[in-house]
Amino acid sequence: MKKNKSGSFFRSLRFRILVILFVFGIVPGAVMAGILYVNYEDHAIQTRTEKFYRQCEILSNIMIRENYLNDSSSQTVNSKLELLSNLAGGRVLVADRDFRIVKDTYGIDKGKILVSALVVKMFRGEKAVRYDKDGNYIELSVPVRSPEVKQLQGAMLVTVSTRDIRDDLMDMLQTGLIALACIAAAAVVFAYFLSKSLVKPLARITRSIEDLTDGYQDETISVADYTETALITDAFNKMVTRMKVLDDSRSEFVSNVSHELKTPMTSMKVLADSLVGQQGISEELYQEFLQDITREIDRENKIITDLLALVRMDKKASDMHIEHRNINVLLEEILKRLKPIARQRNIDLIFDSIRPVEADVDEVKFTLAISNLVENGIKYNVDDGWVRVTLDADHKEFTVTVEDSGLGIPEDSLERIFERFYRVDKSHSREIGGTGLGLSITKSTVAMHNGKIKVASKEGEGTTFTIRIPLSYIP
Repeated sequence: MKKNKSGSFFRSLRFRILVILFVFGIVPGAVMAGILYVNYEDHAIQTRTEKFYRQCEILSNIMIRENYLNDSSSQTVNSKLELLSNLAGGRVLVADRDFRIVKDTYGIDKGKILVSALVVKMFRGEKAVRYDKDGNYIELSVPVRSPEVKQLQGAMLVTVSTRDIRDDLMDMLQTGLIALACIAAAAVVFAYFLSKSLVKPLARITRSIEDLTDGYQDETISVADYTETALITDAFNKMVTRMKVLDDSRSEFVSNVSHELKTPMTSMKVLADSLVGQQGISEELYQEFLQDITREIDRENKIITDLLALVRMDKKASDMHIEHRNINVLLEEILKRLKPIARQRNIDLIFDSIRPVEADVDEVKFTLAISNLVENGIKYNVDDGWVRVTLDADHKEFTVTVEDSGLGIPEDSLERIFERFYRVDKSHSREIGGTGLGLSITKSTVAMHNGKIKVASKEGEGTTFTIRIPLSYIP
């Protein structure tokens, strides 16, 4: 089945780097260009408005001095009005206090009544300026007044063209777009080569992983170009190491299972051959051989039972049968069942309940876990010793501590005691009937309850197992 290369590229890290560099390179530039464009337009309009407003004020003073509103024949004023109209690229209207137009630089409306909202606003004392962006002009009304009289004598209505500003803006926009296009092209090229450089270590990691999975490489990988790639390779190397450990553990497990199952079978074969090969065997010896065969069958059955228990522990948590139980009562029942075994070696079973505890547990699995710990405490103990079980809880978890006065566990074995078929003292374990699976079952059971188990031990002084399980079970 062929891969969709184009689809893979668009989902790749390289494509995302390209997009990020492009967006963060072009978008800010485009936004900045837009801001400059708007600010330039506002500044240019404001500057031009102020410029013509000042010229109109100067011309207004000349009009008052020349009494232009009553006699519009002044050549000085008329020439200045024409000059102002030419500079503005628009029209200048002068009206008296009765809104009668005394001067129109276009020579159209002289003698007519000036109808303008801006002039009305100006007579009210408001700012009278309007910018028509679509029409490309500024319209402003300037009062004509005498310094000695508060009342306005007239008004000037000036239309100022802004076409040159609009042309400048269009030139600026065109130049900006060309510059942005160049920057965009440069950003794409830069982003392409940068992304290629950034992704190259990841490609090396991929090749190394492929070589490793294909069996071409038996060593750890190292790509320390960046902190992130170093972390990825470290994590991968840890995973590979763990997989090798698991693979070795699986091989050892298979070997141990084969050995453990074969040993009783070998013993039974030897015993059976001995019976078959002897003539006139006494009934006592016959019974002794049969008892030995029965013990080996029981041992074989116990190994198979424990293996089946481990298989069940490896299943999903959906196989849990959770019930809200009184843990104090449950532990008392477990210890009661184990007291006959402890009594054979005069070992005291002590139960310390710090407080009443109720929690969500699978009764069968929880009982199996605690029974294994207590039974181990009895088996690997000294005569006239003790095993103490302590129950306590806080607002989130309950704790079961199983402590004994037994043989203890060597420090170098503490990390391996939960492995399947692992025994600290194999000869002693076989003597007392251990299969090496009990602690594995216990750890699996505690994990299925979302709990944790810890062990502390000193050789010759005893062992303490501590189990912490949440009061409320959450799948």
